[in-house]
Amino acid sequence: MVLKKFVFSFNFVIIILIMKKVILTGDRPTGPLHLGHYVGSLKKRIELQREYDTYILVADVQALTDNAENPEKIRKNILEVALDYMAVGIDPNQATIVIQSLVPEIAELTVYYLNLVTLARLQRNPTVKNEMKQKGFGANVPVGFLMYPISQAADITAFNADLVPVGEDQMPVIEQTVEIVRAFNRIYKPVLVEPKGLVSEVGRLSGIDGQAKMGKSLGNAIYLSDSRDDLAKKIKSMYTDPNHIRVEDPGTVKGNIVFEYLDAFDYDLDEVKKLKSQYKAGGLGDVLVKKRLLEVLDNFLKPIRERRAEFAKDPAQIMKMLEAGTNKAREKTSQTLKKVKEAMMLDYFE
Repeated sequence: MVLKKFVFSFNFVIIILIMKKVILTGDRPTGPLHLGHYVGSLKKRIELQREYDTYILVADVQALTDNAENPEKIRKNILEVALDYMAVGIDPNQATIVIQSLVPEIAELTVYYLNLVTLARLQRNPTVKNEMKQKGFGANVPVGFLMYPISQAADITAFNADLVPVGEDQMPVIEQTVEIVRAFNRIYKPVLVEPKGLVSEVGRLSGIDGQAKMGKSLGNAIYLSDSRDDLAKKIKSMYTDPNHIRVEDPGTVKGNIVFEYLDAFDYDLDEVKKLKSQYKAGGLGDVLVKKRLLEVLDNFLKPIRERRAEFAKDPAQIMKMLEAGTNKAREKTSQTLKKVKEAMMLDYFE
């Protein structure tokens, strides 16, 4: 499989971009992407990439907020995340994939927005509070980590994004972006677009250990690149109903992670409904339900693994794609920054 070269008719692109609304989304390159990323936003990005002018950030600057002492990890995972994007169906001829740190306009916007947000407001942000607790920062939270809602507001507004596909846990960040946009437009001039968050129908996918969130740092994730053997081991260890000890015992479906994943990935809804009824009535063991899930997830991940392996044969081409996307992004973000500086009366030599 070979990446298509970017062949555009200039006039055609201009017409399309005028007509299309803008989507901005992205991921931190701290490791390979997992099923939580897929249901949370990747699936929606794939569905909408032809309908919208789509920009996807490989958010290496934000990844450094809690990985500042391990830059090699971030650098390595730039390619890994890009491979996951391509493998699941992100098309670089439709969506623009961008390396965040190579778009300096975002950093400059972040500096300007710092003056529009109070420390108290950042500390009240539920997303920040939850992630600080998860990472155990306490009072020693890095300033860069605490202020990442502001940098995300810069990401979103730099591209004049209308929609931001996110997991439900990230909606407080979108709300804070809206606050920043409204403050800027009120104080200076109405030049920034007010974005809306687009939450996946599935919402958050729990970790295989039963924790409320699947996460790379939590060690409870199923990765898009997992082999069948890895998948089998993880599903075997998956949290179910701790009181469902014998096959004949009635089991609980609510909070049972195996059924949560079947709901998200098994297209045979009637069969899932039947399995739930049998499990609740008694007579259906966890082994058989997990076997069903293994087949469902392996069928889903197999073509993704195969495409990923094919793309991985030519990493130089992937990096060229990222370079082209980043250069295109800078054309757009430089226009936004120009309007912002004009509104703030910082255009001294114009």
